[in-house]
Amino acid sequence: MPRMVDARVTIRGRILLAFLTMSLITGALGLYAIRGLQDAGELVNRTYDESLMSINYARAAAADFAKMRSAFARRMVTGDPAAASKLDAEINELAATLSDDLGIAVERSQSDRVIRSAKAVQEGVELWESMRHGLDGSTGKSAAWDALDRQAGIVDGQIELLVNYTAGDGFVFRQTARTVVAQEIRFNVIATAVALILSGFVAYLLNRRIIGPLASASAVAERIAAGRLDDAVPTGGRDELGALLRAMATMRDNIQAMMEREVSQRRSAEALLADALQSSREGVVVVDAHGRIALANAQALEFFSGLRSAVEVGSSVIALANGEIDAPAPMIDCARTLSRDGEVLLADGRWLRVSRSATQEGGFVAVCSDISVLKEQEAGLKQTNLRLDAALDNMSQGLCLYDADHRLMVVNRRYAEIYNLPPGSVVPGMSAEAVLQCSLGAGHHPGSTLADMLREAACIFGTSRQRTHFQELANGRVVAIEQRMTADGGFVATYDDVTERRQAEARIAYLAHHDTLTGLPNRILFSEQVDAAIAQAGRGTGFAVFCLDLDDFRPVNDTLGHVVGDELLQAAANRIGACIREIDSCARLGSDEFAILQRGIDTAEDAAVLARRLVEVLGAPFVLSSHTVTLGVTLGITLAPYDGTSCEKLLMNADVALARSKVDARGSFRFFEPEMDARLQARRLFEVDLREAVANEAFEVHYQPIYCLNADRICGFEALLRWNHPVRGWVSPVEFIPVAEELGLIVPLGEWVLHRACEEAARWPEGLKVAVNVSAVQFTSASLVTAVREALQRTGLPGQRLELEITESVLVANPGATTAILHNLKMLGARVSMDDFGTGYSSLSYLRSFPFDKIKIDQSFVRDLCAENGTEFIVRAVIGLGASLRMTTTAEGVETEAQLSKLRAEGCDEVQGYLFSRPVPSVELPALITRWNGAARAIA
Repeated sequence: MPRMVDARVTIRGRILLAFLTMSLITGALGLYAIRGLQDAGELVNRTYDESLMSINYARAAAADFAKMRSAFARRMVTGDPAAASKLDAEINELAATLSDDLGIAVERSQSDRVIRSAKAVQEGVELWESMRHGLDGSTGKSAAWDALDRQAGIVDGQIELLVNYTAGDGFVFRQTARTVVAQEIRFNVIATAVALILSGFVAYLLNRRIIGPLASASAVAERIAAGRLDDAVPTGGRDELGALLRAMATMRDNIQAMMEREVSQRRSAEALLADALQSSREGVVVVDAHGRIALANAQALEFFSGLRSAVEVGSSVIALANGEIDAPAPMIDCARTLSRDGEVLLADGRWLRVSRSATQEGGFVAVCSDISVLKEQEAGLKQTNLRLDAALDNMSQGLCLYDADHRLMVVNRRYAEIYNLPPGSVVPGMSAEAVLQCSLGAGHHPGSTLADMLREAACIFGTSRQRTHFQELANGRVVAIEQRMTADGGFVATYDDVTERRQAEARIAYLAHHDTLTGLPNRILFSEQVDAAIAQAGRGTGFAVFCLDLDDFRPVNDTLGHVVGDELLQAAANRIGACIREIDSCARLGSDEFAILQRGIDTAEDAAVLARRLVEVLGAPFVLSSHTVTLGVTLGITLAPYDGTSCEKLLMNADVALARSKVDARGSFRFFEPEMDARLQARRLFEVDLREAVANEAFEVHYQPIYCLNADRICGFEALLRWNHPVRGWVSPVEFIPVAEELGLIVPLGEWVLHRACEEAARWPEGLKVAVNVSAVQFTSASLVTAVREALQRTGLPGQRLELEITESVLVANPGATTAILHNLKMLGARVSMDDFGTGYSSLSYLRSFPFDKIKIDQSFVRDLCAENGTEFIVRAVIGLGASLRMTTTAEGVETEAQLSKLRAEGCDEVQGYLFSRPVPSVELPALITRWNGAARAIA
């Protein structure tokens, strides 16, 4: 017995060794294949994750630079400082974004040439930035502009080279991946062949060492299996076969026990099969030869609500399905479902697929699978196809999809509509030549043959994978054809009727260069015409540029309405056009501003003749549809090339001459003189200094005391703005305040004065108030009330200690809105004073519409107060008016004791002037208060 055990161990060892050998061969081959796939996958990842990302960021850098150029172009033409500042910020932000995009492109690629190319792009952009900054002050230097454009072109080329380098890296990665895959395939083929040879050799060894000796034992086993248990069993030797024969003898003796064990195993297998059926996700129903349900697993019972009753009743499924047996509806539905193959929709919304297989006994096995998810996917796919068909038929473009043999696969309805083809004339399966023949047959290409059309298509689309061609049909329609190659070698062509778009583009191009109201050229086209005249000026005579302004047009437009104003402008444009020659040009620059380019003049008198004719013609009455209007015209003239060699310079000089002509006499004309430009330059220099002073807060606030006559003490101070220019010295407020209002600087300047005055007043003794002048322009700003509120909150100054002085012009401009703002200021506790009362309209309705706290008598009335036949009665009337309205009256410009005595006698409440003090800086206020109010009331 020990030898038989050794024999079985030896056979198993040989078999185990054979299988281990095959497993090692298979495992080594599999591991190598896995490693090769990982290497190829890594190269593919680099191709898509790194190279494509690098390309995208390189293209993003190109887009950023294009936006920088566009923003800079808008920056140079804008006249709004705020818009210019915003565009500068946008350019800087785009420059930072471009630098980040280049960095990411380099990081993703890590290629030396990409790094060098990205560095070249960065340096090119920085050079372009430096050149751009150099252009801010020299917009008229065409050479600088040309250099900037050349640098931009260089940067565009460098960016394009960077994109090509990154694309090249992706191509190298892809080729490397292909090489690796090819090598791995060759190696795996060779390794598979070697593995097959080794497997055959192992099989041969097994056959020789094991299968041959077992043949004899197999014969013995066949006899035992046939039941011939009495046959003799060879004894065999001491080798493995002998051990096997001895085992056969033992098996013969124990056959009865083995049969009993087999029965037991079969029963166990049946139990395992039943468990498998019960846990299966498929419903299984077994029907015997009599049609009765013999078995139904749990999933089937869940699918069919009447299945359990059918099993318990034991009726025939066929009889139930045919209605031969009276049974509940669920049981009948279950029987009908199981009696046929196919897909069934259950009552709960689920779909089942029933598959029946016949059994040897004459029954069948029904397997039920839940296909609800599959049905949903099919419905979704069907809906998607319907939507795709609807989208194709409702596209605004025609579409034709061809396969690699240039056979039509897909065509939509819009294609036939564009080419006016009968329905059904172009169908899938047609060749591209046949489709072209249909278009020729419709008469869209007169004079062309099919060969001509094919040659044209090959010429247009044969050199590029994607290109757009504009085709003009015989009926005047224009079709944009765009063709793209597909991955399978075919192509898809789209057809777009762009006739209206072409017409709209032409209309837009016209509107971009012409005034919509008068049809005259606009500023852009006029500038181009002047530039052309400048280019030709050196070849012959010079030319003149006129700037015209219609006199009294605005009152007509405001009183008679914009319809009449538009009609008047059209009539004026017609008259101007009638006065000039065909070689001359006329343009509308603004509301009532026109310009004329007079070509081919020898002397200034030629321009003067045209100017006199324009004054005469435009001065004649205009008979409109509903009114007769009389206007005038004022002209400014500049001569080229004597007064300038650029359109901007000539227009500016003509505008300067026009402004001078308006000052001298309306309805006249003046030629440009260099002195006019000098005054203009001086004004511009003054504006630059003023802007810089506002930005740097280079102003001072001086304070003039307000003296209360009833209390015989200083009751407050008026804050007055002063500007000490480092070169000009002290600049009068009369000079810089109007300029600040024109430039829109008065709002930030006024808010600065308000905060500074409140900050100073917060340190004064209780009871001293501060008066701040508010410009009429500040009332057009919505931030006035907010500025006052913030000034009071930040400084802690009580509102009743703040007086805001306004003039009557504030109420004249927009009385309703101004009154609302004044009431909001009163709600903050601030006092409101009417300054310079009596010098403007002096309308009592203003005093009635808003309850002012104070009236200030202008110093022009106080100056002549003591003179014979002076202004005593005016001052007395204003003081009486203030007393009647319970308003404080303050007299300005008090310089003598006599004036002070007169005002005291008339009952004036407050006075201020040089008699008490000139406006002084805040550091001198303590001494001033000590002088007039005493040391106890001075500033600590």
